[in-house]
Amino acid sequence: MYAIVETGGKQYQVEEGRYVEVELLDAEKDSKVVFDKIVMIVNGKKSKVGQPYVAGASAEGTVMAHDKAKKVIVFKQRPKKGYRRKQGHRQGFTRVMINKIRTSAQKKATAETTEAAAE
Repeated sequence: MYAIVETGGKQYQVEEGRYVEVELLDAEKDSKVVFDKIVMIVNGKKSKVGQPYVAGASAEGTVMAHDKAKKVIVFKQRPKKGYRRKQGHRQGFTRVMINKIRTSAQKKATAETTEAAAE
């Protein structure tokens, strides 16, 4: 089972038990993160596509680390003019371990079991 998650203006494919490197998040290390913007969920041959998002679905993860990507060199030059500029850039990212992908059906089942246990 995997899901397509939208965060930071980009879309990422996430699976339970795997990590994903997303745009820098404002969260502490070892804290929980919930992604609510689920574009699509695929479970075997069944798939659910949102319009634009799947209602009631979410992906939960734990922040593993904050880091920077490899350096990208930006070089500008104008031929025959003597204009040259060299600049480097390292984009920040957050590594998130995906713990659970929940659908609306799983949320209902979890709510019913907690109600039954409370009674």
